[in-house]
Amino acid sequence: MASMKLLLSQARRHCFTNHPSHFHSSLSHSFFSHNNRSFSSSSESNPPFQPIPIQPVSYPVKPQYPPPPEPQPSSDAPSLTQPPPRAADTPEQPPAWTREEIRYVKDAPSIKPVSYPLRVAPLPDDKAPGVNDEMEQERKRIEAEDQLRKKMLKATEDEKLKVPFPLLIKPKQKLKPPLYDLSEAIRQVKANAKAKFDETVEAHIRLGIDSKRTELQVRGTVILPHGAPKAVSVAVFAEGAEAEEAKAAGADIVGGKELIEEIASGNNKLKVDKCFSTPGMAPHLGKIAQYLRKRRLMPDKKLGTLTSDIAGQLKELRQGRIEFKMESKSILHAGVGKVSYKEEALRENIGAFMNAVLQAKPAGLKKTSKYAGYVLSVHICSTIGPGIPVSIQSLSKAADNYKKAHMV
Repeated sequence: MASMKLLLSQARRHCFTNHPSHFHSSLSHSFFSHNNRSFSSSSESNPPFQPIPIQPVSYPVKPQYPPPPEPQPSSDAPSLTQPPPRAADTPEQPPAWTREEIRYVKDAPSIKPVSYPLRVAPLPDDKAPGVNDEMEQERKRIEAEDQLRKKMLKATEDEKLKVPFPLLIKPKQKLKPPLYDLSEAIRQVKANAKAKFDETVEAHIRLGIDSKRTELQVRGTVILPHGAPKAVSVAVFAEGAEAEEAKAAGADIVGGKELIEEIASGNNKLKVDKCFSTPGMAPHLGKIAQYLRKRRLMPDKKLGTLTSDIAGQLKELRQGRIEFKMESKSILHAGVGKVSYKEEALRENIGAFMNAVLQAKPAGLKKTSKYAGYVLSVHICSTIGPGIPVSIQSLSKAADNYKKAHMV
């Protein structure tokens, strides 16, 4: 049915535009030729088809208004529509080349660079009055605040100058006490010894050596010419004739393997100040080596306590031999006498101790001077008295005097 309607509308349009008189006949012919079967079956019930005539439609013609009249130019004014007359001798200018055209021309003329005016942001002075009034007001307000802040800061600084704040109390720097001559230092030690017992005079030397370097250790012994400040008790590990010599030299305890077994078992506490041993008894000391090392009693060949000449070592010990060894803080301590000793005796003992310290100077030190880089400072004091600093010059003089008197 849709195809029949489409065919009917096309035929109607074609006949009406080309041959309006034959429209009805062609329409009926085409209609009945294509649908003969359908119309033959329904011709008995329906009347024949009567086409409806179509009336032509006509539209009114759009009116054409006349153009407006052109203004007549005056005689004295130049014409705006007509170009000015050109002189006959002026040659005609060729049309200008565009950039797009010149790109495709082989022999293109040179093009001069085009310069454009710089676009500069307008300055505040270039703005017309009345523009951005809010921004101008904000700027003035900020400037006023800055001026007020500067005035307040200046006022506070003036007040500080007028009424200065209390300064912090600086800690007093400890002034180094003056160095005393050895004789004057001994007098000061005697004057400050106010205890009821006879105090020991001690010497403390600070060395310029790194205590961690084992090859630079300082240790040694010295015999004080006027005796040691303390009586020393001695134990000797020896057997046979050597044990008899030790008893004759004044040893407090003398024994061999039996004494070692007693110490190892804990029956003998061995409360002595020094221990001596002969080379033959040294292998047997392994049982009590830990016990002796804790109490610093282990016989040592460097200190002269492991020797075959027990009688000679005990004689020196009774005469006033003392030992010294550098501690972990690179300091030497030694007792050089009693407060009851005479001033000359203390001076000689201190000179002997300083001479022994100089002889124990390590060979690894590069300083050529005797004291430079080795002995930094020396103090002497009593047992409970203050330390008195002593000048190195006076100590060197005392050591030289002792060396001349006893070492020649």
